[in-house]
Amino acid sequence: MHRSTFYGVLAATALTAGAAGAATVDDVKERGKLNCGVSTGLTGFSAPNASGDWEGFDVAVCRAVAAAVLGDPNAVEFVPTTGKTRFTSLSSGEIDMLARNTTWTFSRDNDLKFEFAGVNYYDGQGFMVPTGLGVTSAKDLDGATVCVQTGTTTELNLADFFRKNNISYEPVPIETNAEALQQYTAGACDAYTTDASGLAANRATLENPSEHVILPEIISKEPLGPLVRHGDNEWGDIVRWTLNALIAAEEYGVTSANVADMASAPGDSPEINRMLGTEGNLGEMIGLDADWAANAIAAGGNYGELFAKNIGEDTPIGLSRGLNAQWTEGGLLYSPPFR
Repeated sequence: MHRSTFYGVLAATALTAGAAGAATVDDVKERGKLNCGVSTGLTGFSAPNASGDWEGFDVAVCRAVAAAVLGDPNAVEFVPTTGKTRFTSLSSGEIDMLARNTTWTFSRDNDLKFEFAGVNYYDGQGFMVPTGLGVTSAKDLDGATVCVQTGTTTELNLADFFRKNNISYEPVPIETNAEALQQYTAGACDAYTTDASGLAANRATLENPSEHVILPEIISKEPLGPLVRHGDNEWGDIVRWTLNALIAAEEYGVTSANVADMASAPGDSPEINRMLGTEGNLGEMIGLDADWAANAIAAGGNYGELFAKNIGEDTPIGLSRGLNAQWTEGGLLYSPPFR
């Protein structure tokens, strides 16, 4: 192929991809519903309740985006995905975004052509074992059988950890979290490994949580967050800044209880006014109404409210804020400025 023709094809391809990406927000508005990929069920993060309504920390991100774009946090179609199917669902266009305790990695960002919109939970991989096994360290798991979900960073980290420590293991591959728990409680594997938050969520659902212990080792960095397709810049910005609005709202004291009052009249903080749309034109910059962020915050609350309600220390999951505290409290949460 002639060089100029080759670059012409590349340019045409890029334009087509860009046009397709930019259409996602229009598709969502025209459809009147956000298609959001979630897990097949992980208590505290994304799972249907007794009434069949999806709830959880990741689900809340989906609802916040729907509220920002459509003005309705319930205008969401939740699509359950496994570790294997989640990326196909996103790349094929079956879902508009994925909010499924998914780790931001180099290859997923570049090779799989996805765009991570930020981190909504800083995590790390751990191990859970029955207390009766008498194990106090992951390094004592030489020769153990380990339940691990396929198509995940968990699977790769597991191999790295055992190789680095010169110990052996036998993987018990599973597709879903429910299958993992079933196999683990049935004794088909000595240990279950996944993100530490997932282990805490699962342990809370067991009949006798005290009979299971999460080992002290955290063997990886797992920054979890929502993602969209590459070339989807306008849509990626909307998802990214919706998450940022939830994080910033906590820092600035904007809550589900006071956001309506704060959005109805400008206060003394220019930053809050810009975020809530009482001054400036930030909404217009991303093709949304001025009250997009106020709607997102009103959907379920700010980041701290969502954490406390779904996975915090007063829930059965019992997670402390840790790295997920605001930067002003020694954590890693930090939103770029709304200006």
